Amino acid sequence: MSMKIDVFNHVFPEEFFTAAEVLMPKAAVERWKAMPELYDMDARMRVIDRFDDYQQIISISQPPFDLIAGPDDSPGLARVANDGMARICREYPDRMPWLIASLPMNNTEAALAEIDRVIDDLGAVGFQIHSSVDNKALDQPEFRDIFAKIAQRGKTVWLHPTRPASHADYLSEDQSLYEIFWGIGWAYETSAAMVRMVCSGMFDEIPNFRVIAHHWGAYIPHAEGRFTPLWERRNATMSGTGKSFADTLKRPMAEYFKDFYGDTAMFGAQAQSQAGLDYFGADHSFFATDCPYDLEGGKNLISSTIDVIENLRCDAADRQLIYEDNTRKLLGL
Repeated sequence: MSMKIDVFNHVFPEEFFTAAEVLMPKAAVERWKAMPELYDMDARMRVIDRFDDYQQIISISQPPFDLIAGPDDSPGLARVANDGMARICREYPDRMPWLIASLPMNNTEAALAEIDRVIDDLGAVGFQIHSSVDNKALDQPEFRDIFAKIAQRGKTVWLHPTRPASHADYLSEDQSLYEIFWGIGWAYETSAAMVRMVCSGMFDEIPNFRVIAHHWGAYIPHAEGRFTPLWERRNATMSGTGKSFADTLKRPMAEYFKDFYGDTAMFGAQAQSQAGLDYFGADHSFFATDCPYDLEGGKNLISSTIDVIENLRCDAADRQLIYEDNTRKLLGL
């Protein structure tokens, strides 16, 4: 029987919530407490059980550890979070059988050790990495060993956006207004991280580097027309050296973006989902919902995403790839 495997959804294990609560802004804590499906697995199961033949690969919700803990404390938070997800997987093996681990990205030595621990001891199938760490781009040299280790262990990166409300919409302001930092800014952050990965040569330098870009690659499918030699020449004229990043890439930049994978967490947007599928193709697209982030604990996200997929211009074989087969193949499930 065909299974729908949701590769991008979020939890707060109770033990992690307890440890992180004292470090997070009060307003954020109150917002998360208002969503019991995030941390109360009985409440979550009441949502999940509405859907037959449906499973979740769970990952930790926002915020990234580096936003709430320094390099001395983030490794402990990561262990609590990953151990908590492993407990959930043991307790709900039919519905939440797998976990995507998180890492203390602001402590490279600890992150490298945690990669081995969660794979060898907890059975993690991949790693959620946010689009920046301490406001630093992911292509910075200090993170390269982490990505190389993930790829060496045969695992995939789940790229999740992050951008705080303190990141103003305009340079003349001190704070983002109207939730723009989230509603629009997060898609920008995902897209910017993808471009930095490509232009810095990470796909050339790291063998078997695999990345699932949340929300079907954010703005990348809609910017395809800009990934041309004009972009590369503009960089040469602006760099001050007369050289472009393209001079060191092994392929045209446009080709690298097709190496990413995308997921279907598009909040029910049909046209944008079709654009994501058309750009990445069915063999690089994965079922995901972003559960439980709606006003009904994830029920609407799950049902609307399934409705969108059923109405995409593709055939049944493509839907089977998206729902299940791509995930089992990529993750070795």
